[in-house]
Amino acid sequence: MFHFAFPTGSDRKPPPGRVRDRDQDAPYWDLMKARLVTFGLVELDGRKFDRDVLVEGGRVFPRRKKASKPQRDRYGHTPLTTAEPLPWRCRQLIVGTGVEGRLPIAPEVIEEARRRGVELIMLPTAEACARLSAADAEETAAVLHVTC
Repeated sequence: MFHFAFPTGSDRKPPPGRVRDRDQDAPYWDLMKARLVTFGLVELDGRKFDRDVLVEGGRVFPRRKKASKPQRDRYGHTPLTTAEPLPWRCRQLIVGTGVEGRLPIAPEVIEEARRRGVELIMLPTAEACARLSAADAEETAAVLHVTC
C-alpha cells in the first residue's frame, strides 16, 4: 500500500475536492491535508501510507530508518537520529512521535535542528498531522511515525 507521489513545484494541482478553508492569499495546493487514520495508517492528501514517512516540499518519501537501528537497544525502539536522512530543507520540522508518542528522538536531532535554525515540533502523530495540515507545505517538513 505504498503510494509515493513526486509532483514538481509549479505544476502541482490541487487534489480533487480540496476545500480552500485557510488563508485566502496562500495557494491552496501548497497546503497538505494530513490525518492519522488509525494505528499504523496515515493519510496524506487522500493517499494512505502504512509505514513511517517523510514529507518535504509537499512530497512524500518512505522513512529510511536502517541507519538508526543500531541504537534500538539503547532506546528500546528504533529512534529518530541524524544517521538517517531527515528533511532539513525547511523552516519548521514536525515530528509525529507515534499514536502514543513513543518514538524516541535522539538529542543529536534536537541539536542539529538548533544548529540549522529549524523549528523542531515534536507531537503525537495525530496532533502532528493536524499541525502539518495547517502549515505551508513549502516551508514545513515532517517525519511521521505511524505506530506506537
